[in-house]
Amino acid sequence: MVHNRDLWGFVSIKNCPPNGYKPETEIVVEKVKDVKSFICVDDNPCKIVEIRTAFAAAKNQFIAVDIFTGKVYKTTFPLSGTCRVPFVTLSDYELVGISEEDSLVTVLDDKGYVKGALKLPTDQDLLSQIKFGFEEGKDVFVSVASAMGMEQIVASKILDPKLKLKQV
Repeated sequence: MVHNRDLWGFVSIKNCPPNGYKPETEIVVEKVKDVKSFICVDDNPCKIVEIRTAFAAAKNQFIAVDIFTGKVYKTTFPLSGTCRVPFVTLSDYELVGISEEDSLVTVLDDKGYVKGALKLPTDQDLLSQIKFGFEEGKDVFVSVASAMGMEQIVASKILDPKLKLKQV
């Protein structure tokens, strides 16, 4: 049994079709309790930063931050209701090229496959660290968050000449 998306974008449990379809979200019936877990708000993958419970209204209020844009959302769900939760993955790649004119990078995965058309991050500190390490000829590794068909570089690591991995 796996989850499949229905016509309205919700996920239901059915047999997997032969093409190996993998959904981007799942429906969670039980109460989401953890801060730092993920939730979909207005079709955006968000990380929960605060949960408030209004017992009189029998609802949870979630304050969540979009993992790609940083926009803050507030939403409420009934205590016994359902909510959509995105599948979020974090992958590490080695940086092999930077294209300044279109702000794209080319990366290499651990199996040797090249992946292109990945945008440079908008965070200026992260962007300067990536560019500086690459221009200095150091081995730069980037961590890419993926959710709901979107990807973004969220962290970088630079391998210094002494072969010690340093988190940036």
